[in-house]
Amino acid sequence: MTLQEIKTLHAYNAWATNRIFDSLTSLTGEQYKKEMQTSHGSIHATLTHMVGAEKVWLERWLGSPQPFLKEAEIDSLKTLRGIWETTGYDIAKWLGAMTDRKLQNTFETKTSKGDIFINTFQEAFQHVVNHSSYHRGQIVGMIRQLGAPAVATDMILFFRETAKLRK
Repeated sequence: MTLQEIKTLHAYNAWATNRIFDSLTSLTGEQYKKEMQTSHGSIHATLTHMVGAEKVWLERWLGSPQPFLKEAEIDSLKTLRGIWETTGYDIAKWLGAMTDRKLQNTFETKTSKGDIFINTFQEAFQHVVNHSSYHRGQIVGMIRQLGAPAVATDMILFFRETAKLRK
């Protein structure tokens, strides 16, 4: 995978997550934090996990891992979006210093459980986008269960919308 393809994945990931954040503004606070019996419980918890994972991976790439975001520390959708926007900007800066060759370099990761793994930056970045896509799908399902309008985040829609911008 090339750096340009990774940058495209980053752009898609940002576009799709922005659509999720935008769609959640129509929910009440009660709906946003309602227990939905999913892997992380509520929309808030799932979104916090998703944003936290992107943040943790960036910190690992930079060699400065920090503790994972905790749901109870995030008081609102607005606060969480601010963290996510800062993380996305920092990932874009990190990608700006990356090259095709550097994407194949390996780095060591120590998980929160203490396990150590070695992966390439490319593998880790692809994982981050896949992980976020998985949780965006869960959030869309929860939005539907609440009876609110769901948003599409399919990659093909991203390609179609961005193609219109290039014309």
